[in-house]
Amino acid sequence: MKSKKITKKTRINELLMKSPKSAEILFEAGMGCVGCPMAQQETIEQGCKAHGFSEEEIKELVDKINGKK
Repeated sequence: MKSKKITKKTRINELLMKSPKSAEILFEAGMGCVGCPMAQQETIEQGCKAHGFSEEEIKELVDKINGKK
């Protein structure tokens, strides 16, 4: 069975449980808050918006997490 694709609606804690290596991608993007308890309940999109990312930047980050970039 193929694993479910990561989307901007994926919660950060779910992402990190599925792919711990994604933490490095988030850190590189300037999202050092991945260890914050509040951030763990946010979606990737919510976390990105809190850091001022545009919709295009959010899409690029999700693509990178999914190995498309």
